Amino acid sequence: MPWPFSRRPTLDADHPDALAEAHNHAVELGARGQHQQARELDEDTLDRRRRVLGPDHPHTLATANNLAADLRELGELGQARELDEDTLDRRRRVLGDDHLGTLANASTLAGDYRALGDFRKARELDELAFLGRLRVLGGDDIQTLESAHFLGTDLRALGEFQRARELDEDSLARRRRILGDDHPDTLANAHNLAIDLRELGEHQRARELDEDTLARRRRILGDDHPKTLNSANNLAADLHALGDHQRARDIDRDTLDRRRRVLGDQHPGTLANARALAEHLRALGDPQAAAAVLATFGLAPEATGPSPNGG
Repeated sequence: MPWPFSRRPTLDADHPDALAEAHNHAVELGARGQHQQARELDEDTLDRRRRVLGPDHPHTLATANNLAADLRELGELGQARELDEDTLDRRRRVLGDDHLGTLANASTLAGDYRALGDFRKARELDELAFLGRLRVLGGDDIQTLESAHFLGTDLRALGEFQRARELDEDSLARRRRILGDDHPDTLANAHNLAIDLRELGEHQRARELDEDTLARRRRILGDDHPKTLNSANNLAADLHALGDHQRARDIDRDTLDRRRRVLGDQHPGTLANARALAEHLRALGDPQAAAAVLATFGLAPEATGPSPNGG
């Protein structure tokens, strides 16, 4: 791609300062959503840094990380994973397992595997990142809590709800103390803990947590925010499990109207919401109304819900 920098007339493209400027410009392009241009620039910079500095140099690995981020944004998850895998191997060899750069790379690679549906491999890497950050940074550090969040996500996907619950309970207590009850990360933690509790059959406690999270998200984010709608759906699932089908129906009916307006009829969240509403209607003895809801969205009559929402 054309050289975009003021240094080009005076510095060779392989000069370390020119490469640093190219690296930084690619970051700016990515921040503006120009991921294809960022990718092209990062690919060129990575090739040059590998040749000039060597494949294991910290600056080379930083550009490799950025190129992997570009690839993720462009949906090229397999390529991103391969690049992140190589970068992690190099960081472990050069910096050691407990270096913060290595742990950050492990967390990023776990995200690649999670996006590709390989939760077992994601869990292995997130466990490595979590335990390493716990040793190096302590349990209250934001990065440690972030790793706990991702590890909990992996555990839920693998059906290990008891372990996820223990992790989420500890993280929630820490986040409430450090960030406050209304911080978005605290609310995400509470939301996930409620899912753990519901899956473990603790429906009353899940309901209390979801009611509190929903009230806070409505106040902070507004009634139509996707995270608010996720909390509403999860509260309806708690109520359904507790036999309060009428209130569950009312919440999911309101949430479905909002999702249709905000996200459209064919958004996955809207369709999941429609299935959940149909299940409440069937539980209330109105299978015809349930069938009508499903037909509106082109869903099969046997489609059921409710299902928990992440976030």
